[in-house]
Amino acid sequence: MSKKSILLVLLSAINFLNAADLPVSLPLWAEGAPGSEARKDEPEKIDKSNITNIHHPSLTPYLPESGKSTGVAVIICPGGGHAKLCVGHEGFALAEWFRDRGIAAFVLKYRLSKEEGSPYTLEGHAMDDTRRAIRTVRSRAQEWGIKPDRIGILGFSAGGELAAYSAMKSDAGKADASDPIERAGSRPDFQGLIYPGKSGTFTVEKGMPPVFIACGYGDRPDIAEGMASLYLKYKAAGVKAELHIYSNAGHGFGYRPDATGAENAWVERFYEWLAGSGML
Repeated sequence: MSKKSILLVLLSAINFLNAADLPVSLPLWAEGAPGSEARKDEPEKIDKSNITNIHHPSLTPYLPESGKSTGVAVIICPGGGHAKLCVGHEGFALAEWFRDRGIAAFVLKYRLSKEEGSPYTLEGHAMDDTRRAIRTVRSRAQEWGIKPDRIGILGFSAGGELAAYSAMKSDAGKADASDPIERAGSRPDFQGLIYPGKSGTFTVEKGMPPVFIACGYGDRPDIAEGMASLYLKYKAAGVKAELHIYSNAGHGFGYRPDATGAENAWVERFYEWLAGSGML
């Protein structure tokens, strides 16, 4: 065997081991997402805790033991500037935290609109994936021990944009759809916005889902100041909102199990907020 062949075998083995470390994902569309059917079998690219080349959007479920389940579910949208998914500190670690506390968690791998050469759009493909994720969890709520009116969404940075947009525009589903998933509604019952971008494009109306917001004082102005303005919009509309701005944090703090900064405790505040809101 040539040196080149040996190198290719070793690289393939390394990639296999990296992929094997990841939990199993469930595709949102079995036959491929609309507009991506021809590319659904392309493998995702994994670089440490970042994922790119997503053409077959999916959910990775973290389900609590039946005896510990609270009936609440959270769909997690990792950030990454729509060019990658940071599934480490903005995905799988948080999903484990929720699962261990009786909350079903689902990490969403959505199509990336700003990856180099991407044919996708945020408002179209990425939001189609987001709404499909909510419908999927709601359509299988009984199977997964989830209450269909306790399904929320939480996103970081770019993923926070998707979470916010899903709360801004949703529907009750199509009762006559041949696809049972499409019969389920896409409205989240609560939303968590963790340092989301594009807050200037967010609209707020009475009757929207309650919102939990967290960001860092040291983040860029459109986020650090934008979240304060967004909170006031929710307040004016009569939508329950909670805001945390951490004085020693910037952008991208996410959730890390071993971190000790005050900003890492936002997840504890989120859990308390769920309880106080009557979700738990």
